[in-house]
Amino acid sequence: MGRAYQNRKESMAKTADAKTKVYSKYAREIYVTAKSGGVDPTGNLALRGLIERAKKDQVPGHVIDKAIDKAKGGGGEDFSVARYEGFGPGNCIVIVDCLTDNPNRTISDVRNCFTKTKCKMGTPGSVSHMFDHCAILAFKADDEEAVLEALMMADVDVTDIENEDGQITVFTPNNEYSKAKQALTDSFGEIDFIVDEIQFLPQTSTPIEGDDVALFDKFIDMLNELDDVQNIYHNAEL
Repeated sequence: MGRAYQNRKESMAKTADAKTKVYSKYAREIYVTAKSGGVDPTGNLALRGLIERAKKDQVPGHVIDKAIDKAKGGGGEDFSVARYEGFGPGNCIVIVDCLTDNPNRTISDVRNCFTKTKCKMGTPGSVSHMFDHCAILAFKADDEEAVLEALMMADVDVTDIENEDGQITVFTPNNEYSKAKQALTDSFGEIDFIVDEIQFLPQTSTPIEGDDVALFDKFIDMLNELDDVQNIYHNAEL
């Protein structure tokens, strides 16, 4: 699949204002993940991976703890997952993942981002079939055969595995995430994962040139300004 996956997910710049938004997005996702899968990271691998990513992005411990405490209470906001698809500047394909407590507001806000940048919002499934929904686990190691054997012994469906510069990257279908991570930790102990995420990886890329570059930047900035937007995936090649 190539290491270009590292650039597929759009991240916010770590300015002071952006940091606050990053903290808020993590807090919301941690709350939802803990509420749906349990507040104990030991038994909820998705939560454990999310907390580890939050710490690497320098999210303060009190933000993480507060989100988990809210999930323990059983009340609080009733967030749901919302996913929107469409065509961005230069006809690139885009998936926008959101967590919302008001779907009507969220779809209106996201549609506004598409409309104001001359883009077209599609129907569910209009572009997602052109992405692979993958779990990605990357860590420092060099014995690719041992890693593959451990995954196969645990009956994990491995889509791809890469070994480059002392780093092994494992790709599996998104629904194999927990099983793959458990198999690796069972075989190799505690692992400091460099990448521990579920992403949409585009099967093709679309070059963005000329005036579309500025329009694409505006489009992404507008989406990132929305509190409900968690992740943006696209196949734009700038």
